[in-house]
Amino acid sequence: MDLAIDQSWKPFLEKEFEMPYFQNLIDFVNHEYEHEVCYPPQEKIFSAFNHCQFDHVKVVIIGQDPYHGPGQANGLCFSVTDGISHPPSLINIFKEIETDLGTPYPKSGNLERWAEQGVMLLNATLTVRANNAGSHQKKGWEVFTDSVIKAISTHQNEVVFLLWGGFAKKKATLIDTQKHYILSTGHPSPLSANRGLWFGNKHFSQTNNYLASKGKRIINW
Repeated sequence: MDLAIDQSWKPFLEKEFEMPYFQNLIDFVNHEYEHEVCYPPQEKIFSAFNHCQFDHVKVVIIGQDPYHGPGQANGLCFSVTDGISHPPSLINIFKEIETDLGTPYPKSGNLERWAEQGVMLLNATLTVRANNAGSHQKKGWEVFTDSVIKAISTHQNEVVFLLWGGFAKKKATLIDTQKHYILSTGHPSPLSANRGLWFGNKHFSQTNNYLASKGKRIINW
């Protein structure tokens, strides 16, 4: 596994790289990529970090697992590579942005454009075996990504954390609510959205209102 991660993150994560659990994780991931089809491509495992420098983080969105279909995952949660049809959760995210902000539904599902504005698109598990959701969970990734959330909480100020669904909401315990702003709602998946737990949350306008109130540039969603 290529540990090419943006230099801005290294002071906060280098200790993790040296921990026994992380060495075991590297061995597991390397073995999986060698013997199985896995996603995202190895060079994109740390895309969330490489498209959003540590000192630029303004918003954190927490996903659970990369997409496990061919060509979908690009290392950013909920995002897909250009030219790939939008998965159901991403469609519902874009529909909510349409109604919340009055902006047209975008052609591209590649969310690098968000990341480069300071949106950290962090999956709790950064890799997955093809067509096998959750196959790389509980191998060490969650320990690592929890440490990422804690580092942002500790060393940054006035970050918006968007916690969508039960899994993401559990991460609230890692976040200092005295310094940061948490917005929680249901998951954008059809299962949750069709039960009235997603649409109308207005997280995107609320995020921008908060950023503007702190003198920060808003996100062009």
